Amino acid sequence: MTAPTAIRRLNAADPDFARHLDHLLSWESVSDDSVNQRVLDIIKAVRERGDAALVEFTQRFDGLQVASMADLILPRERLELALTRITVAQREALEKAAARVRSYHEKQKQDSWSYTEADGTVLGQKVTPLDRAGLYVPGGKASYPSSVLMNAIPAKVAGVAEVVMVVPTPRGEVNELVLAAACIAGVDRVFTIGGAQAVAALAYGTESVPQVDKVVGPGNIYVATAKRHVFGQVGIDMIAGPSEILVVCDGQTDPDWIAMDLFSQAEHDEDAQAILVSPDAEFLDKVAASIAKLLPTMERAEIINTSINGRGALIQVRDMQQAMDVANRIAPEHLELSVADPQAWLPQIRHAGAIFMGRHTSEALGDYCAGPNHVLPTSGTARFSSPLGVYDFQKRSSIIFCSEQGASELGRTASVLARGESLTAHARSAEYRIVDDQDQGQ
Repeated sequence: MTAPTAIRRLNAADPDFARHLDHLLSWESVSDDSVNQRVLDIIKAVRERGDAALVEFTQRFDGLQVASMADLILPRERLELALTRITVAQREALEKAAARVRSYHEKQKQDSWSYTEADGTVLGQKVTPLDRAGLYVPGGKASYPSSVLMNAIPAKVAGVAEVVMVVPTPRGEVNELVLAAACIAGVDRVFTIGGAQAVAALAYGTESVPQVDKVVGPGNIYVATAKRHVFGQVGIDMIAGPSEILVVCDGQTDPDWIAMDLFSQAEHDEDAQAILVSPDAEFLDKVAASIAKLLPTMERAEIINTSINGRGALIQVRDMQQAMDVANRIAPEHLELSVADPQAWLPQIRHAGAIFMGRHTSEALGDYCAGPNHVLPTSGTARFSSPLGVYDFQKRSSIIFCSEQGASELGRTASVLARGESLTAHARSAEYRIVDDQDQGQ
């Protein structure tokens, strides 16, 4: 394997910088026609044949010889067994991470509220948790127990009565850490199914899999495509693209630290994106040297190399103010402010999924145990999206109670507006409640 000597070097002073940056950031996550059609066929089969289709697809795609749906259900006892099969250190790490994630998300809980106007009209909002949430977890050896915590715990904190987890076990590969995380996070039911068929089962329900209100969790292109198609039948969290990190550094952080921070996202997959922005050209050279030096020591060196060469970049800017402008233009999933006084620059950041403050706060801490959620908007969607949170598992209903006087007063306003829209029934419905001042005084 060769070192990533071809990593892009961009300069914000270049007249073509905006075009080069747009090209670097471009990412098409849409499915091709063949994937789209296969997913539609799978969804149709699950809707029509339920459990039988799930068994068939599991046999075909996951290489499992299962006789019936009963073979694809994990009881609570199996999750508890997983806790005994992992190491003491792993259990303690999961429990500590879960406690921190739970503590952070407890602060996101929203309560119902209302207020009463002078005439007795009451207006407010009723906050209610979803009845049931579905959690998709990638299966096999490359599994992420941290994602189980990040998806299930906010749902439980929100008050969701039942969290249903689907996780494939291709060729019988069971990840004990994932099952242990599900136990600690309070997952209620687990089915060992995956792919588009698992998403369809959660969205429409089968004889065994209950229909949920929202589907969350990462997956491959088939899972993402299925989530697109079932949206509307159920809610979804997001359609996530490849993982991203943007590091803004003043040139004073150890270049080895920065190189490894870039690797921490590049190792996810070949399409992940790792970008460093700095006004210090000499520092960019040092980080490039650290990348070349450290890459051969990495277990996932080939993946990192492909990611760094294909979608990575070292960007030189005029000053830290321009670095902030570039950061907002990119709207990254993960933003590290590796600078002397990150608090001073925080007000300038408008678009980022998560912001890691200071030289010692690596993005990896946020992935596992800092507390905030690691399910974050990608591909520039931080411009209008937020991290997964308790609020994603709560609904808000408006409350309107009109006193007789309030209905009369509001009715006059509604009548004028309704007749202006030629909606006579609206107007007359409001007008029926109007009383004259003499009647109100009696």
